[in-house]
Amino acid sequence: MAEATANGLGQHALHATHAHDAQAAATTDTHQEHPIKLYLVVWAWLFILSTCSYLVDYFGIHGYLRWSLILIFMMLKAGLIVAVFMHMAWERLAMMYAIILPPILVLVFVTMMVFEADYTLLTRIAFFGPGP
Repeated sequence: MAEATANGLGQHALHATHAHDAQAAATTDTHQEHPIKLYLVVWAWLFILSTCSYLVDYFGIHGYLRWSLILIFMMLKAGLIVAVFMHMAWERLAMMYAIILPPILVLVFVTMMVFEADYTLLTRIAFFGPGP
């Protein structure tokens, strides 16, 4: 404050400058809120997907179709939760890649392991026989 009066600025000009800075900071630090309708719609979709997942068991679907449907519903629910409730839909693209790319790579590697397991099983059967 002493240097402001030494530079020729009065007490009034100093307070006006601080008030202007505070007003500029208030306008730049606005908080964006998402409408409650978005959260209710996502909640409804989560409820629908959970119901569909339950119906897979209720109708007695078996085999690969059962596991495929359960995994699809699980991934859709996880995607909705991450996108909306964890606010990833509004993040930068690099952050989205950091969150989404590793699970995709895990699925690719699991698929590779499934094919490798079949190859290993067939090789063991060919060389060692079907077993006891």
